[in-house]
Amino acid sequence: MTSTFKSLAVALAATCTFALSACGGGVSESPPLEGAAIGGDFTLTGKDGKPVKWSDFDGKYRIVYFGYTFCPDVCPVDLQNIAQGVKLFARENAELAAKIVPVFITIDPQRDTPQIMGAYAANFGPNVVGLTGTQAQIDAVAKKWAVFHSRREGGTPDAYLMDHSRAAFLMGPKGEPIALLPAEQNGKAVAADLAKWVH
Repeated sequence: MTSTFKSLAVALAATCTFALSACGGGVSESPPLEGAAIGGDFTLTGKDGKPVKWSDFDGKYRIVYFGYTFCPDVCPVDLQNIAQGVKLFARENAELAAKIVPVFITIDPQRDTPQIMGAYAANFGPNVVGLTGTQAQIDAVAKKWAVFHSRREGGTPDAYLMDHSRAAFLMGPKGEPIALLPAEQNGKAVAADLAKWVH
């Protein structure tokens, strides 16, 4: 097991521990991913083809999600739940919601150009940032977030599927890991966790 995947295992274990403590009535105030070795500086490419740095989001809470625009099911559902969660959270916490930036990073830069990423991200809201880059840049960023990604065998050069891990990372204003959001559930679940951790 690599150190990167050990970090994710520790983070997931922390999340599970938090969930169990919550069921027992002794809710911890510490974020589930506090201290986890997840995330870090990067420079990728935005929708206009210009560099976007991780530090550009300083002062903002970031919801980081890895996927690809040709994903047939999981990615659009998760991104819709993230967007809906932020929208629901904004109904009662407009000022705090304004400090949240969903960041969608492709794991398929071969097809996901800056323009494609920009248009796709816009489908989920005006504040969703779509980022791409070279394969080497994407691989490096995915490694920092312990995100698995691999092209599935078969298909054609223009039509193929990607396998990837599924997680929505809530990162704090300083870029620190806070929690894994339940994007695989629904918008209400995402909003509930945002209310818990965004202050």
